[in-house]
Amino acid sequence: KELVWENIQRVRNEAPLVHNITNAVVMNNTANALLAAGASPIMAHALEEIDEMVPLCRATVINIGTLDRFTVESMKAAIRRANEVGRPVVLDPVGAGATSFRTLQEILVSGKPQFIRGNASEIMVMAGLSTRSKGVDSSESSLNSLEAAKALSKRVGCIVCVSGETDLVVEGDRV
Repeated sequence: KELVWENIQRVRNEAPLVHNITNAVVMNNTANALLAAGASPIMAHALEEIDEMVPLCRATVINIGTLDRFTVESMKAAIRRANEVGRPVVLDPVGAGATSFRTLQEILVSGKPQFIRGNASEIMVMAGLSTRSKGVDSSESSLNSLEAAKALSKRVGCIVCVSGETDLVVEGDRV
């Protein structure tokens, strides 16, 4: 608990710039949440600025909620560049599996996120399991996704956070 508080204080003291490629639905909420935490958000979707923007920032957040071919190219470039310069990436696979466009394989081939945060259905789809999609709503409970979260964490080599009635944070077999 002390480490968590120390990290919160560190964010407040350092006010890190956080790069976001996020969906139009939550863009304002994301910016306000980062500001409330003490960070400094920048919403930068243009492919033309990704190579310069990513190194300026302490982290990149990618939310696939409102995809189009242009933002997918920016997301791929941002993950690739963040991996090159050693910056963490948080991937929010909103609606993963609802359509074939939302499989994320094309994005994940570009690089590795350090964190994946999704609901149970999104995590199960990313782990390669078949589940009914309800778009952005989960058709599964978070506890039903535990094994999928472990498998995804091991395969990608990242921390997987599952939101739901019971939130889960998984790294390999550690929960």
